[in-house]
Amino acid sequence: MPDSLPFHATPVFPRGFRCASRNVGLKPTARDLTLFVSEVDATAAAVFTRNHFPGAPIILGRETIRGGVLRAVIANSKVSNVATGARGVDNARRMARAAATELGTSADRVLVSSTGVIGVQLPIEKIEAGVVGMTADLQLDPMVGAEGIMTTDSHPKALSASVGNATITWVAKGSGMIEPNMATMLSYIFTDAAFDAPTLDRLLRAAVTPSFNMLSVDTDTSTSDTCAILANGLAGPVDESAFLQALIAGCTRMTEILARDGEGAEHLLRVQVTGARDAREAHVVAKSIVNSPLVKTMVHGADPNVGRLLMAVGKCFDCTIQPTTTDAWINGYQVVARGERLSFDDAVVRDTLSREVVDIAVALGVGDGAATAYGCDFTKGYIEENAAYYSS
Repeated sequence: MPDSLPFHATPVFPRGFRCASRNVGLKPTARDLTLFVSEVDATAAAVFTRNHFPGAPIILGRETIRGGVLRAVIANSKVSNVATGARGVDNARRMARAAATELGTSADRVLVSSTGVIGVQLPIEKIEAGVVGMTADLQLDPMVGAEGIMTTDSHPKALSASVGNATITWVAKGSGMIEPNMATMLSYIFTDAAFDAPTLDRLLRAAVTPSFNMLSVDTDTSTSDTCAILANGLAGPVDESAFLQALIAGCTRMTEILARDGEGAEHLLRVQVTGARDAREAHVVAKSIVNSPLVKTMVHGADPNVGRLLMAVGKCFDCTIQPTTTDAWINGYQVVARGERLSFDDAVVRDTLSREVVDIAVALGVGDGAATAYGCDFTKGYIEENAAYYSS
């Protein structure tokens, strides 16, 4: 569980990592460009969106990460450089070259990310001019870097924890257009532990599967999703099993933070499914519940309409569902037994649905498959945010 890992009270970078962010004119005043830098080349791995309209940084990133080595990540907000054709890819390459020039490295050691509105050409000249001199701003507070990648996020997001002699730090952004098939909107993980690239890739994929891959704010897979990990080795080797456990815990905790900061959200929704025929079916059912607009609005309104849970389970047509073995709980309070709604005190269920964190548990009773999904409620704020996103 995420709480089993003692995260640092204040996020810090591992040895050799620093960041800087500044406003370069993409936004009126807020920070809109971030550099994350390792003082030495770092082993690296990454996973990207599976959307069929990937942004130019994704196209370039898939090429860059084949080398398995990074020195830096440069990321901008406000403009995502998606649906921008060959010019967009060229601008992403120019962005990498600009960062590489500032850092004294090569462009193939720089991962590029962009997030924001789709279908607008990147103002690359502003980025090229703005990155000049950023090395003088490099500092140890990861929250500074997190600020520069925010779009509709209500706050910057960063975590860090120790594993043996090493540190792992997570920096992420995202609050809408989130149902990843690999990772969240933008998520960067930094460590001073030593791993080779194939091992790092395997560990990253093992960590995102139960965490970021189980996150959904609104069922929409972004065109810009990126999750990258950099390991510069300055702390030396660490126990691989302990590192993986910490990596999963941190990714899971960040998943919860991202879900709670969903656009307009007022509740973190966690859905645990047990007793499925296998892990795949548990995954499908958990996602079905967390993605249901009717379940989301039930949580938002603290409305004890638990038939919506049964609906969301029952519509998983390709799963083994037996009503007579299905039970359900809301924050530990049983509301369904053997497929039937229990007679319960509505006031008690309304009260438990009013909590900031709502845990829904469903036991299917047909196998040993289990999965947990993470999401949030739907509010008027989500509609207001996205009804004017392009114009804002």
